[in-house]
Amino acid sequence: MAKIKAASFDDRMTLVEHLDELRSRLIVCGIALVVVSIFCFWQNHLLLDIANEPLPDNVEPLTFSPSEPFLTTLTLVLYSAILLTLPILLYQAYAFILPALTPTEKKVILPILLTVPLLFIAGVVFAYFVVVPAAIKFLLNFNDDQFNIQIRAREYYSFFSLTLMSVGILFQIPIGILAVTRLGIVTPEQLAKNRRYAILIIAVLAMLLPGTDPITMLLSMLPLILLFEFSLVLARFLGRASESDERAVEPAEPPVESTG
Repeated sequence: MAKIKAASFDDRMTLVEHLDELRSRLIVCGIALVVVSIFCFWQNHLLLDIANEPLPDNVEPLTFSPSEPFLTTLTLVLYSAILLTLPILLYQAYAFILPALTPTEKKVILPILLTVPLLFIAGVVFAYFVVVPAAIKFLLNFNDDQFNIQIRAREYYSFFSLTLMSVGILFQIPIGILAVTRLGIVTPEQLAKNRRYAILIIAVLAMLLPGTDPITMLLSMLPLILLFEFSLVLARFLGRASESDERAVEPAEPPVESTG
């Protein structure tokens, strides 16, 4: 594996060098994923207990084949490993893209990116304690007198894991808003003027969450809309990168020598 070296904006790298760096970072991500997966498999009983917590007390996931308990456990282990290694994956992606940014853009983006793991964790916690229990309660009680409702383990754990990851990713909306406003792509006023389109996009994203039931959609929309409004307030307060900041990071031009 080639040594990973952080490139600067002024470096000129060939296509082969870029691909070599990408391969090295993918190997690092793969190693981290394997190590965390081994740890998660070691603690698979704890993971199953955590995933089963939102279920009613008298409900246990069902399996229908001799191999399904093992394969379902592996599925949950993989989802859990992805959740736990996401900060490493995000860092490697950011480190690969960083050289393409100018010094000014780096100065703007770096403080914003530091909040990415915090927002993701907040989204996962919100989904675990609010979205998933409410969705499970609604779905299991919908026409429950007309059906013999059972829960298949594979489908439930996929729904559980994908919901946590999806809500965690959707909680990154403030990052995108602050990034585009600080870089001067759009202004907070323009975003506020087109607020209805933003709410429509949030509703569509919430509708695409696993389960697609109205409870999950509404519970996911509320914090996202609040985060959107908070991001607008924060974007107005911070403004875009000032010209003085841009001049501070730009190299000074050499003085012109007089020939007279």
